[in-house]
Amino acid sequence: QVQLVESGGGLVQAGGSLRLSCLVSGTVFSGNLMGWYRQAPGKQREMVATVTRGGTMNYADSVKGRFTISRDNAKNAVYLQMNSLKPEDTAIYYCYAILTRPYWGQGTQVTVSS
Repeated sequence: QVQLVESGGGLVQAGGSLRLSCLVSGTVFSGNLMGWYRQAPGKQREMVATVTRGGTMNYADSVKGRFTISRDNAKNAVYLQMNSLKPEDTAIYYCYAILTRPYWGQGTQVTVSS
């Protein structure tokens, strides 16, 4: 069974940094896209960043210049480096991967205090 396991969330002050990690197990990667979405209380889930197998990256306008996505195909892992964090970045962050179909992690909480 495919599992996506996130780690690295936590509480940080505004201006600080966090690094999220996601490891995909139970499969040999067969898709071409991995990424991160987030959902704040009372808000819809939104795309934060995605990266293709070949390394093409896409970011939401709100995080450009602050967040960096990367992946390790050998480890079947995807990472999100988050710098200059703002209170509005507070959300549950979900790992996402397209294999034979889309898969989601259970999420990790990121809280940024003012």
